[in-house]
Amino acid sequence: MLEVSVLLLAGYFAGVLNAVAGGGSFLTFPALVWAGYPPIVANATSAVAVLPGYAGGSLGFRHELRQLSVQRHLQLSAIALIGGLCGALLLLVTPATVFAFVVPVLLLFATAMFALGPQLMAKVRKSGLPLPLLPGLFLVAIYGGYFNGGLGIMLLALFAAAGMQNLNLMNGLKNSLSFVLSFISVAAFAWAGKIIWTEGMLMMLAATLGGYQGAALARRLPVVWVKRFVVLVGLIMTMIFTYRLL
Repeated sequence: MLEVSVLLLAGYFAGVLNAVAGGGSFLTFPALVWAGYPPIVANATSAVAVLPGYAGGSLGFRHELRQLSVQRHLQLSAIALIGGLCGALLLLVTPATVFAFVVPVLLLFATAMFALGPQLMAKVRKSGLPLPLLPGLFLVAIYGGYFNGGLGIMLLALFAAAGMQNLNLMNGLKNSLSFVLSFISVAAFAWAGKIIWTEGMLMMLAATLGGYQGAALARRLPVVWVKRFVVLVGLIMTMIFTYRLL
């Protein structure tokens, strides 16, 4: 019962965090590792838990997404799909010992991206050097299929570097492409038998409820407080996973 309670709470608060500021995977992934699951299985199951939030975010920005043609949507989705699949397959062939060693690095990188995201986007805009969207999307999608943390900020920075200006459209596209690449990575993890479905579905339901209630909280709670909390959690988890290697 303690394990189930912790996983449900992690899923719920991950949904709240994703609705308010992002960073929910900083809770779902460590909770699954704490419950005794290998890091690769925990990462795959965590992807299941946060998947519905991307679909909900896409629907929330459906009007902005209509500014893009169907052909452009299909082109970007296809690249995200291929990149996400490549990232998932890369994870599946990564030895468990290697992934356990890489996890603290990934957590620290994701935390830094989350903390410095706005500054990064501002510098990218000021640089005035356009970044090709499609190759950049492919690389970010590989990262997202391999490890989900910090994916949203990386996509937003990529869109800014590619010259996009409409923040609502960027957010909608971020959610849409995150859903596509996460969906294919979850399919690959399921095919490989790396997902613990009972725990994953419980966390997914809790995250969906948390996301729904978090939307109302987002209107009242200063986002800067939430962001600082997420960064603190990310740093603590980085230290814990580093200590586990010693």
